Order: sequence, then structure tokens, then C-alpha cells
Amino acid sequence: MLKGRIDPERLTDFATAVYATAGMPEADARLVADTLVQADLWGHQSHGVLRLGWYLDRIRNGVMKPVTQPEFVVDAGAIAVIDGHDGVGHVLAMLATHEAIKRAQAHGIGAVAVRNSNHFGTCMYYTRRVAGAGCVAMLTSNGGPAMAPWGGRKKIIGTNPWSVAAPVSSDGARAPFVVDMAATGVARGKIYLARNKNLPIPLGWAIDQDGAPTTDPQQAIDGIILPMAEHKGYAIAAMVDMMSGVLTGSGFLSAVHSPYKTAEKSNCGHLMIAMDISNFQPLDQFHARMQQFAKEIKSVPLAQGFDEVFYPGEMEDNSDAKFRREGLSLPEDTLADLRRIASETGLEAKLPV
Repeated sequence: MLKGRIDPERLTDFATAVYATAGMPEADARLVADTLVQADLWGHQSHGVLRLGWYLDRIRNGVMKPVTQPEFVVDAGAIAVIDGHDGVGHVLAMLATHEAIKRAQAHGIGAVAVRNSNHFGTCMYYTRRVAGAGCVAMLTSNGGPAMAPWGGRKKIIGTNPWSVAAPVSSDGARAPFVVDMAATGVARGKIYLARNKNLPIPLGWAIDQDGAPTTDPQQAIDGIILPMAEHKGYAIAAMVDMMSGVLTGSGFLSAVHSPYKTAEKSNCGHLMIAMDISNFQPLDQFHARMQQFAKEIKSVPLAQGFDEVFYPGEMEDNSDAKFRREGLSLPEDTLADLRRIASETGLEAKLPV
């Protein structure tokens, strides 16, 4: 552990204790805490403990229930629909993950919809678990308005992330193949992270309320985040909203509210699909094909300025190994917020910074 670094296990214990003080059951509190610290370990600080206080405030404001009480409103073999009744999004997403795996193993494919949920952190936290069970996963989730429809100037559609994951090796020696991205050019959390670090954002990430390009994170938050790949990103965001909101029976478009709006009910929805690989081909054969797939990707000649080509999901595994070995380093604004939360909850002794 390097001097000045943070022990991720102690940070997880602290975050668990914070949510426990808000009435969240111990197991649920540890799950939420683990998703946050794991995001930091993967190098995605935009989804890490930066968000600790946001979820806490949602509980305090009564828009997210600390005790999650899911209800299966549809239970039809390969398909299930869960009403989350405004419970903790991470708990509901993990339930959907386990249910999708179970149904895929029984039927070849499992599709589990969740309505009336809350933000659940990174999509890949859940799709990686499906991949670990010998399945291919696809997860979609919608969020509060962040971008405008292509050609418009009013934000009514979320960043709307989605993830696909698949195993690469049977023994875990190779990182799973994982795609996890928002439909905007950048996840909104990265703009909040830039604000925390007092850094400008690149041109092309967002426009301000007047429709002008901006490098100011706060102007971007108040304005409109731009879709990736112009009209294509907008179309992907709309697709994810249809699958996560319309199909699941949850909120969609402007009826969904972001986790940053800590006094507003979320209304977000999720759709987890798991496909049992052994129903398509022998699992060992799939692993061998995926290893060849990864090998061919990594073997191409390098472009200028690059030392290695990575397949999707590989960089996160490398970051995880590094930060578990060296400890985490967090922005000062994030550390200050952790100190504030520790003081408010009486958990100063547990804070590892």
C-alpha cells in the first residue's frame, strides 16, 4: 500500500456503515458499498464513492426506500417482471441478475424486467456476474433527462447505459469481454467528476442552456449532454429507453429522474437478459473461440501513441489489480464529501482517509 492511498476494503466497510445508519439491511448496504468501491477500482471514479452521498440523500428524502421489497408481477418461465416499489436499485438489479441466470439455465434464455427502481451504479457490475455463470448478458437501464432528441433543444432523454458481457476463459485467467457505455458521448458522472476536480471538460461533450458549446462542467450539467456519434447515439438512447422504460412498465423519457435529483422519485427501469451459452454450443468451445477472438484483436499493429490494444473489459481488470495492490487515490472534493458524511453519521472513526 502506497503512502496516502486508501484501502478499498476499509472504504467498503465505511460505505456499508453509512448506509446501515440509514436503515438499509447489512447485506444490502454492503452490496451498494461494493458497487461504488468496485467502480473506483475499475478506474471509473464517475460511478464510485463520489455517489455515496447521493444515494444516502435519496433515502433521507424518502424517494428511495432503504428496505427493498420486490414484487414479482409476472413469473412466466423464461420471463419475469419485478416491481421494485422504489427500493434500492442495486438490490433490485442484483435480484434481476440472479433471476435471469436461473431462468437461462432452465430455459436457455432468461429475461427479467424491473420497474419502479432506482439507479444501480455501473451496468458491468451485474453483467460480469452473468458472464461468470457461463452466460452472455445484456443489461439496459434508463435515466433522467440529460440529452435532447436529435435536432431538438430540450433534454428529455437520459444517458441510458447498456452493457453486454461474455466469458473469455473458464478459469477466470482472462478478463471477461465487457462493453458498458452510455448513449451520450460521455457519462454524466464524468462531468460531475470534472467539476469535483475543478477541471474543464473537452469541447464536444455538452452545450450550455443557450445551445453553445461549453467546457464548463456546471454549464454542461445545467445544459444538455451531447449524444455519442450524433444522431446514432440519440437513436441508441431511445432504444434503451424503450426497452428499460416502456417495455418494463416503468417510467420513460421525462418521467424518469436522475440520482442527482435526490428529492425526486426515480421511476427508472431495467432489463436484464441472460443467454446460456451451452444451449448455443459447448461452453469449452465458446471459451476457445473467445480466446481466439481476443487474440486477434490484440495482435493488430499498434497505432502511434499506443503501447497495447485491449479488448473491451480488459482495462478494468488491469486497473482493479493495480488499485487493490497500491490503494485508491480520490479527488479532494470527493474526500471532503466523505468527511462530511462521516461527521453527519458519526462514523469518523471508520473513515479510512
